[in-house]
Amino acid sequence: MSHSSSPGNPTSSSSSSSDSDWLTLSDEQLLAQCRLERFRVSGPGGQHRNRTDSAVRLTHAPSGAVGYASERRSQHQNRAMALSRLRRAIALEVRRDIKLDMYHPPLALQRVLPRSIRTEVPGKDRVGPRHREFWTGIGPLLDLFEAVGGSTADCAALIGCSSNQLAKLFASEPHLWAAANAARARFGLNPLRR
Repeated sequence: MSHSSSPGNPTSSSSSSSDSDWLTLSDEQLLAQCRLERFRVSGPGGQHRNRTDSAVRLTHAPSGAVGYASERRSQHQNRAMALSRLRRAIALEVRRDIKLDMYHPPLALQRVLPRSIRTEVPGKDRVGPRHREFWTGIGPLLDLFEAVGGSTADCAALIGCSSNQLAKLFASEPHLWAAANAARARFGLNPLRR
């Protein structure tokens, strides 16, 4: 598995297979792996904003990924938002090595694909960028995209969709779009076009 401290700057390290499923952990399990920092921030928002230490930063100890939130006056709300952003950071920054021979997309990845190309999730709704499980499927998608050297054609063929459908999926979320283009840049490929 490769870990990255920031998008576009991957570094390699090996870890046990138990570390490979961070995105599937419950909120409590993921929080147990994090350093929680509470602090006060200044800025616009009225006279009551952050009179208490309501800003939250979660640092995932195993991967180094960070989730931060300070928009709300409630520390509880900021912690939930920081956790959501931490899941996004793990999906975007932490890569797992995968084997391409006899590759089959995992169920979490299939749930983010258009309904017409999913094969094993009958009766389950597609999850989009606002759904809690979206990043659980995007992590494996970016693992595959990295494994095929940023080739949309190769990645699309392995998950059973067209390059255009894959590009639309990448374009559905700005952070995902940036991560896909950063991967392509690492392989010397032109950025995707909208």
